Amino acid sequence: MLLAGRAWKYGDNVNTDILFPGKYTYTVTERSEIARHALEDLDPTFVTDVQQGDVVVGGRNFGCGSSREQAVTCLLYNGVSAVVAASFSRIFYRNALNNGLLAIACPQAVAAIVAGESIAIDTEQQTIRCAAGEYPFPPLSASVMGIVEAGGLVAYVKRKLALP
Repeated sequence: MLLAGRAWKYGDNVNTDILFPGKYTYTVTERSEIARHALEDLDPTFVTDVQQGDVVVGGRNFGCGSSREQAVTCLLYNGVSAVVAASFSRIFYRNALNNGLLAIACPQAVAAIVAGESIAIDTEQQTIRCAAGEYPFPPLSASVMGIVEAGGLVAYVKRKLALP
């Protein structure tokens, strides 16, 4: 899979409350409304300027905090194709994969990527390319790639079991 988009770069410890404010957790349920509140307290330009295929780039411990799924789905609903971070909280990483959002830990690429530049992710070659160069990341298992390509864990399992 080859993904390409503009980098939206943020720092360390971007938590689930920053990704999707907790005050909306139980009151906002429509996809468009969830999308509208993505990163609103960190980057008010995100929802107006993000484009299909763009990539969120974060520092260490990306997605720390609660297990709120909207922290992942708000990115997906805005067309984000992947998140590249120096490291992820375990809950965010699992929620990302469960919802079909590619999450790649690659600290070297994160250090090199400049906000706003175009980057490319090649999952077959396990590389992230930016203006500063090409950076390898650990291979993703066939099951992880299957889940992402299917659009999430539920779709993946249905496909594997040939369910409608």
